[in-house]
Amino acid sequence: MSSTAATYRFCPQCAAPLSAQVRDEDGGPTERLRCTACDFTHWNNPTPVLAAIVQYRGQILLARNAAWSGRMFALITGFMEAGESPQEGITREIAEETNLRVSALSLVGVYDFKRMNQVIIAYHAVADGDIVLSPELLEYKLFEPARIKCWPGGTGQAMADWLALQGLQPQWMEPV
Repeated sequence: MSSTAATYRFCPQCAAPLSAQVRDEDGGPTERLRCTACDFTHWNNPTPVLAAIVQYRGQILLARNAAWSGRMFALITGFMEAGESPQEGITREIAEETNLRVSALSLVGVYDFKRMNQVIIAYHAVADGDIVLSPELLEYKLFEPARIKCWPGGTGQAMADWLALQGLQPQWMEPV
């Protein structure tokens, strides 16, 4: 079981304890957390996360999240809201986090991020306006695409794929 599933201990329907139980499902025997009283199943499906490679006046905007230690800069990311499409969601996230208006949007790819039990839907966004960061972000930097060093995992593969689509050879950060 993933570490995310282990954080759930009680049923959200009846408050009885959840326990790991193996049952036959379409793909064969599968272990899931299930309620010991009402048979509720915690499916632990991956959460969709939206990410944007924001192109601002010919450069790529990378930001540092306020919750992160160190000086790591990465893509603008966020969660979809109920009732919105991925395109609407990433356009909203870019506006909320940077104050920028998106004028063009294209899908880069979809990436598995198992460590966080997420699926990343990554876009390239052309945006403009005056950059004003939300409290969620501490700072940003603008990079020439050829000077970006991709990071392992998460949104780093999306950045590498986008650079390759631009005819640039992705460069990777040294392992820490």
